[in-house]
Amino acid sequence: FNRLTGARVEISNYPGSTVEYTKGRSRLLGESVELIDVPGTYSLKPSCRAEEVAVEMLDKESIIINVVDATNLERNLYLTLELIERGFAILVALNIWDETKHRGINIDVKKLENILGVPVVPTCGLSGEGIRELVLRLKTVKEREPADTSSTQRWERIGRIVSEVQVLSHRHHTFLEILEGLSIRPLSGILIGLIVLSLSFFIIRIIGESLISYILDPLFEKYWLPVMEKLSAVLQNSEFIHHLVIGNLIEGKIDFGLSFGVLTTGLYVPLAVVFPYILSFYFVLGLMEDFGYLPRFAVLVDNIMHKVGLHGYAAIGMVLGLGCNVPGALSTRLLESRREKFIAATLLSIAVPCMAQIAVIVGLLGSRSMQAVIVVFVTLALIWFAIGLVLNKVVKGESMPLMLEIPPYRKPQIKSVLKKLFMRISGFLTEAVPYVLLGVLLVSIFYTIGIIDILSRLFSPVLKHAWGLPPEAISALLIGFLRKDVAVGMLGPMDLTLKQLTVGCIILAIYFPCFATFMVLVKELGLKDMLKSALIMVLTTLLVGGILSRILWL
Repeated sequence: FNRLTGARVEISNYPGSTVEYTKGRSRLLGESVELIDVPGTYSLKPSCRAEEVAVEMLDKESIIINVVDATNLERNLYLTLELIERGFAILVALNIWDETKHRGINIDVKKLENILGVPVVPTCGLSGEGIRELVLRLKTVKEREPADTSSTQRWERIGRIVSEVQVLSHRHHTFLEILEGLSIRPLSGILIGLIVLSLSFFIIRIIGESLISYILDPLFEKYWLPVMEKLSAVLQNSEFIHHLVIGNLIEGKIDFGLSFGVLTTGLYVPLAVVFPYILSFYFVLGLMEDFGYLPRFAVLVDNIMHKVGLHGYAAIGMVLGLGCNVPGALSTRLLESRREKFIAATLLSIAVPCMAQIAVIVGLLGSRSMQAVIVVFVTLALIWFAIGLVLNKVVKGESMPLMLEIPPYRKPQIKSVLKKLFMRISGFLTEAVPYVLLGVLLVSIFYTIGIIDILSRLFSPVLKHAWGLPPEAISALLIGFLRKDVAVGMLGPMDLTLKQLTVGCIILAIYFPCFATFMVLVKELGLKDMLKSALIMVLTTLLVGGILSRILWL
């Protein structure tokens, strides 16, 4: 799809659902045409809402490009035969063609084309092999007369076709194929999983910290600080505007991390603190996606996920949430049942902090006590599992079985990884940064007009007596609804004890999702279910904050 359309694509929800399809335009054979990438399906008899949408979008007046996995011909031909029997104008793209050579799979393309009676073109989406021929052969596609065949007859025909066109040759397993098997076996798989996750977060930290120390901090200090100092001097006579734009002067100077003005902290936090970790996370995630590890990770944790009412694929959403909760929340639409979506969304919102929040927590607590950092993340893990066990018992329904295609391990192509990285980072910059600026502006206004003081007095009993936090911590709770990483950062200048700081970090992690995640989840779950989920978050925060505060005092 990307080879045919380039980067100019539009992602939309199918009417009446949260299932996405992608639309793009291209100029093929001298004509401007629209291409639609529908959700994947293996049959015209759908087993979930996404497959229903794919079937509903089929159009007799359109040409259908049926993308077939050449390394799994037998399984993929079922849908091909169904499309042919329905009389659709179809062209078969025999994709992942490069992998057949490595796996000892020899397919007679001409013979397959003659048997099926439709154009068949070997392609490789990553390298672009066969794409030109695919476009040229679009003009040879035509409709066929519909035919009626039973499922049994269809499978029998597939067996005959595969035996006629495909020959498998013996060869020794490659290192990657050996690694594929080891990745999903319980003992070796867990070890490999721990190594992959540890290495991933090490790379993320190294890239993120290097970008901050050697590029972004120097840029802000050398080029942006002088501009802000001149603007501060101009606005000195207007205290209200100065407070909003520049923020507070720390010992007579601008501190990007503490001043809390819209153009100081408001820009510094998302661009110089959050952005480097988001960039490095999505880069590593893209490598794991293209290498083929994530589906194996889903299979590996499937048994554990079923304990909390989910299947293994929901774990990928949790991993996405570690980068940013918004794509994690969007991933809930891939889960089949409403029950699974509710459980996954609630667990994600309560106990899966985003990479930006993790970075700030580690930065604040790590310099004082690594034990405190361990307490935070062990507590979140226990909360995740405990809430999941409860929801699995309380929420009616059954967990769906894991039905997931496991691709072969493949060498990632840097062009593909960078393209996905660019698209994801663009989304972060356009969606997240405005919320940070809005949040900083609102808190500055609330401080100036006295609302923070009123709320501090109102919530003082809970903050002080239940959680052991000072009343001014209410400002962090308010900003946390807009950006949690900024909220955690606000605890830094409050002169909190180590115990208070630890409790504060945990409370801010579990009490509510950020505004962007909240809006996505309202869209995915509906307002009623999202309010139920929010109630669980608030009750969990009150309970965990009180218990943890007393445990740490002891």
